[in-house]
Amino acid sequence: MSEVVRVKKENKIAYISMNRPDKRNALSIEMADELVAALEEANQDDDVKAIILYGEGKAFSAGGDLETINSLNNSVEIMKYMKRALAIIQTIRKLDKYVVSAVHGFAAGAGFSIAVAADFVVAQKDAKFVCSFTNVGIIPDLGLIKALAEKLPANLVKEWISSARPISAIVAHEKGIINRVLEDDLLKGAAEFAQFIVDGPPLANQFVKQLVNHSQELTYDTNDMQETAVQTLLLQTEDNEEGIRAFFEKRKPSFKGK
Repeated sequence: MSEVVRVKKENKIAYISMNRPDKRNALSIEMADELVAALEEANQDDDVKAIILYGEGKAFSAGGDLETINSLNNSVEIMKYMKRALAIIQTIRKLDKYVVSAVHGFAAGAGFSIAVAADFVVAQKDAKFVCSFTNVGIIPDLGLIKALAEKLPANLVKEWISSARPISAIVAHEKGIINRVLEDDLLKGAAEFAQFIVDGPPLANQFVKQLVNHSQELTYDTNDMQETAVQTLLLQTEDNEEGIRAFFEKRKPSFKGK
């Protein structure tokens, strides 16, 4: 893996960083492919309980790489680029493990899309989120319209998109777009936020993620059946036994994902 994506592991957290600081971490084809590979590798690593995604340098990500996009000559090439970028979002959704995006500087365009595709979003107090697509005559992509429309009133989504005005971390938090505003060190704050994931039951969290992600697609009856089936499985796991023992022994449980 080249240096456009960096990965480090510490205390059961995989830190995956976009590393094109001179380009404000604009999304090249190489970066898109390597982000997908890094996310999938972390998902398969039994020593990793949570994933933190962030950007090197002064920003989370400026979004699509305009130099790359402008070099594409036809619809076929553009579609290939779009699909490889979209694979980042689709991979995050499908992973068994929770992903936390940690935003500083700004998350603009497709960078905004990637940030809010994560299961959780934390951001420094002075961070900005920008739907910058209309500035260049296009619409949001990589799932951003649906992600915003599921969390915000339609009139506000249209305003955010069509005005392209920067949204502060404070406002994004007030509107439920991000989980926590951080005053100090970004990665330290992200790791502290993610501690409940690291300490939690991996199997249960895996099912929570997928059930919540697909909840709007399910009827109540179908949801009830899935919850019952999953609960039947989890009640037979070692993690469930450990959780019960820890409860009666008045101690913190040590979950193994088994």
